Amino acid sequence: MHEKHLYEYAVIRVVPKVEREEFINIGLMLFCKQQKYLRIDYQIPSEKIKALCPEFDVEQLAENLESFTKICAGKKEGGPIGTFEIAERFRWLTAVRSSSIQTSRPHPGFSTDLNKTFEKLYSELVL
Repeated sequence: MHEKHLYEYAVIRVVPKVEREEFINIGLMLFCKQQKYLRIDYQIPSEKIKALCPEFDVEQLAENLESFTKICAGKKEGGPIGTFEIAERFRWLTAVRSSSIQTSRPHPGFSTDLNKTFEKLYSELVL
């Protein structure tokens, strides 16, 4: 029998107009301390975003999300935060903020296959 690993995930959201608090789920992060696993994936649904806010800067969103990816991967291009330990990077990325990119609060679960769990959650919560 495969070992179950405790994981946490957070949904990445774009909030085109922060003051209206409307959001679109655009991505997912999944973290497992025991397996030193931190994965992120996202998509940018430009038409949906523009429907909520025609003047929203989608190119800037793409740049900011790329920074999330670099931090997640622990790359030096992620700046000082990219050098943090994996758990610290996840906590920083999921910290509450009032900006156009936000995350849900982290949710826990158990998995025997983290990649499979990531794909299932991404399909259910983002696509």
